Amino acid sequence: MTETPNPYIVDTDSLTGEMHPIRRIVVALGSNLGERLATLQGAVDALADTPDLFLTGVSPVYESEPVDSPVEDSPMFLNAVVLADTTLPAARLMERALAIEDAFARERSDLRNAPRTLDVDLIVVGDRRADDDFLRLPHPRAHQRAFVLKPWHDLEPDAELPDHGPIADLLDQADATGISRRDDLALEVQ
Repeated sequence: MTETPNPYIVDTDSLTGEMHPIRRIVVALGSNLGERLATLQGAVDALADTPDLFLTGVSPVYESEPVDSPVEDSPMFLNAVVLADTTLPAARLMERALAIEDAFARERSDLRNAPRTLDVDLIVVGDRRADDDFLRLPHPRAHQRAFVLKPWHDLEPDAELPDHGPIADLLDQADATGISRRDDLALEVQ
């Protein structure tokens, strides 16, 4: 795993000479419909295949009870966190996340927190802040979600969530009821 890049380090396009900052990103994955582990692995593979995005870590897999599900007896989620370095802008990363969800038959409905084949959430994109209908950074509920904080903490115990503080402290405050690490399951970077 690489260290979070210095915000002044840039990647230069060899054809145009255009410079792009390298940012550390945190992506949360979740699935509670269909072949959950295969879907998460497919999402990891799709992220790894994204040009100008370099995976630096994949967390252990956790299983969690659905949070605020509108559906009674909603299936359990499998969750993981992926770390990567990238020169891609946040809006393009969001477009890629949505495309990966669509590739795994994610059905969108008006029901918030409904069961889904795949959730690909951008948690952090460097120090970028955004608050519009298309993109919110850092993720507005990540500081409360143990199913995001636990796997992220496994990868980067000293990480901080912008505007909220150290994830270790946030994890101490988050409700971790119904979340368990699944050491019998693993995701791999191909």
